[in-house]
Amino acid sequence: MSEYPIIVMTGATSGIGQIAAIEIAKRGAHLVLTARNKERAKATEKLIREASPHTEVDFYFGDLSLMHDVRRIGLEIKQNYSKIDVLIHNAGLHGFEQRVTSEGFAEMIAVNYLTPWLLTNLLKDSLVKAKNAKIINVASEASRNHGELKLPYDLTDTSPFTLRGSSKIYGKTKLLNIMFTGELVRQFSGTLVNANALNPGFNNTGLGRELRISSVLGKVLEFLNIGDPKRGADIIVRLALDSEYERVTGGYFNVGTGDKIDPIYPGKDVSMQQSLWNDTKELLLEYIK
Repeated sequence: MSEYPIIVMTGATSGIGQIAAIEIAKRGAHLVLTARNKERAKATEKLIREASPHTEVDFYFGDLSLMHDVRRIGLEIKQNYSKIDVLIHNAGLHGFEQRVTSEGFAEMIAVNYLTPWLLTNLLKDSLVKAKNAKIINVASEASRNHGELKLPYDLTDTSPFTLRGSSKIYGKTKLLNIMFTGELVRQFSGTLVNANALNPGFNNTGLGRELRISSVLGKVLEFLNIGDPKRGADIIVRLALDSEYERVTGGYFNVGTGDKIDPIYPGKDVSMQQSLWNDTKELLLEYIK
């Protein structure tokens, strides 16, 4: 078993996830990363090794919009790592039209919320066995634009939407990340596992790559020095490794300052958090058996 902390991370082959993985590697870690694309994984591994030549990097491949793939990846990781020190849920998707997976889930909610929930549950034992393990959920202040939360309806809603309507759906998935974080504190009560969420700010990354003007817009933003993904990566690294967050749990922290944010309702509502957990558990029961 590695002498370094074992850090499992989704969404590490591009954007803020890739930058965070490189920075974490520099500080000493055994990285366990998920990827869908083998070429991107290879390119990411090359960048990590250039920054930190002796870092151990393992990849697990699958489609995070498919719960069968998430289950397989989770069980493979669980089998290979008896303890996990940090689990970072960074993979995110902002789709501009509705796509329904072969399992019947809306793709955006599957990637942004169902996958973190399922992967955390599959890796629960390995997290508990580690000393002071951490779960880090990349949420967003986009959660403030979530419309109205309807449970359990929203978990299985596959209604069509347009570019204009996509922001509310994306915001809702990020609200669910915050609520999920709050409930994790109770689910891991009596253990040394901490759970926190973060707002990475606006980042000029591939998250909105489906927008036809995204490549042009990205170049303009880069020229204007707007949306630097290094800032979003920094708060991930700090929550994962900095001593000031060692004993903190149940928080939602901001990019830049690292200060706590008060989430929009019902982000902190305990009864809604519990309802969300129970509804999700029922929905994904066949994948956690």
